[in-house]
Amino acid sequence: MTEPAATMPPAPPPAGGYTPPSGPSGPRANFGQRLVAVIVDAIIVTAVTWILLLVLAGIGDEGGAVVGYLLAIVFGVAYFAYLEGGPTGQTLGKKVMSIRVIDANTGGPIGYGRGVGRYFARWISSIPCLLGYFWMLWDREKQTWHDKICSCVVVPTDAYPVQ
Repeated sequence: MTEPAATMPPAPPPAGGYTPPSGPSGPRANFGQRLVAVIVDAIIVTAVTWILLLVLAGIGDEGGAVVGYLLAIVFGVAYFAYLEGGPTGQTLGKKVMSIRVIDANTGGPIGYGRGVGRYFARWISSIPCLLGYFWMLWDREKQTWHDKICSCVVVPTDAYPVQ
C-alpha cells in the first residue's frame, strides 16, 4: 500500500494578518484618457502663449518677449489652478475626456491652492524623462508624481459625477 503524498501547509498570513490590496481603491482614469487630456490642454495653453508672444514681441524690443513669457506662465498657472482647483476639478481637456481631479482623502475638490501646487509639481514629474507621468502605469492608485505630491487622484466622471 502506498502512502498519500505529503501536502504543504498553506503559507502563513503576513504579519498582523493584513494583506494589502492589489488594485486602486476606486475607479481611476486610464493613461490614454489622461494623455489626450494633457494634449488638449497643451494645445490651449500653447495657443494662448503664442498669441501673447506675437502681440507683445511685436512691440519691437526684447522686453515685450520677456513680458509675454511671464504672462504665459501666469496664464498656465491660472488655467490649471482655477479649473482643476475649482468645484468640477476639470480642465477643458479633462472635460473632453470625462475625467476630473479630486482629493484622494475626501473625494471633494482639491482647492485653488493645491491647484497651483499641482501645476508646479508637474514640472517635477517632467524632469526625469517624464517618469513622473509614466509612474501611474505601475502605481497601485494610478497616481502620477504630481498627484502624489498634492494628494489627489484623477477619476472618471461617470464614477464620480460633477455636482
